[in-house]
Amino acid sequence: MSFREGPGMQMARDGRMRLTHGPIDLIVTAKGPAEAREAALRRAHDAFAPVLSTLCEELPRLRAAQGALPAGPVARRMVAASAPFAENFVTPMAAVAGAVADHVLAAMLTPGHGLDSAHVNNGGDIALWTRQTPLRLAICEDPIIRAPGGRAIIGPADDIGGVATSGWRGRSQSLGIADAVTVLARDAASADVAATLIANAVDLPGHPAISRAPAQDLAPDSDLGPRLVTTDVGPLTPQDARQALDAGHALAQDYIRRGLIRAACLALAGERTALGDAISQEEPEYA
Repeated sequence: MSFREGPGMQMARDGRMRLTHGPIDLIVTAKGPAEAREAALRRAHDAFAPVLSTLCEELPRLRAAQGALPAGPVARRMVAASAPFAENFVTPMAAVAGAVADHVLAAMLTPGHGLDSAHVNNGGDIALWTRQTPLRLAICEDPIIRAPGGRAIIGPADDIGGVATSGWRGRSQSLGIADAVTVLARDAASADVAATLIANAVDLPGHPAISRAPAQDLAPDSDLGPRLVTTDVGPLTPQDARQALDAGHALAQDYIRRGLIRAACLALAGERTALGDAISQEEPEYA
């Protein structure tokens, strides 16, 4: 896999930076004194430049559940993030969006960086850090109509450095039927893997309203190979939705108990369940 165009960068009027290369599209935000912000954004740009080309060189390993430790810094983050979840089938590709965000944020937060807060949003998978002021997060529970669900307030002492969302209508293939599963964890790569696996668990095997197809038929290079992924979900009763959410809830609860994640919010067909003190199920007052 190769991309003819190199990395791109654009600055918004509000000071945010957009970094793009192939399928990667980041929104980078830094807050603090002007000199610290400018230096952090330069470091983010420099760290991002080689990411995609390096990842492409290591794709065969990253699409396999096991193998030798890769050399690149993002690939290493992906392998490290997926390893604690190895009791389920998962490849490091489940962590790719979060790992890229973590890598760029780490470049911004060098010793003495002087920032007040920073976050890197990779298509909804977000690496974040704040010194004092809590970060407020509105959770979308329906990516089609962008319906808001719960909300989270993330403070500097909460040990939450990443947020990720997965579901059958997202950017990646899913084995389950969740509209959206949002996970808060210590880093974005871990949240990314956990959201993927919890979304897979939200399911109703054999239900006639659910259509599936082999992953490799939809994307020949998919790391899921012949596994059946969801292509459509028809009308479900509230009882159906609750049954599917209960399976995901149980897995999320296990991940919280094991310290792999801090909180999760799961949504399907208008039903919702949330776990962890960081998430409130009250309707957010902000977008």
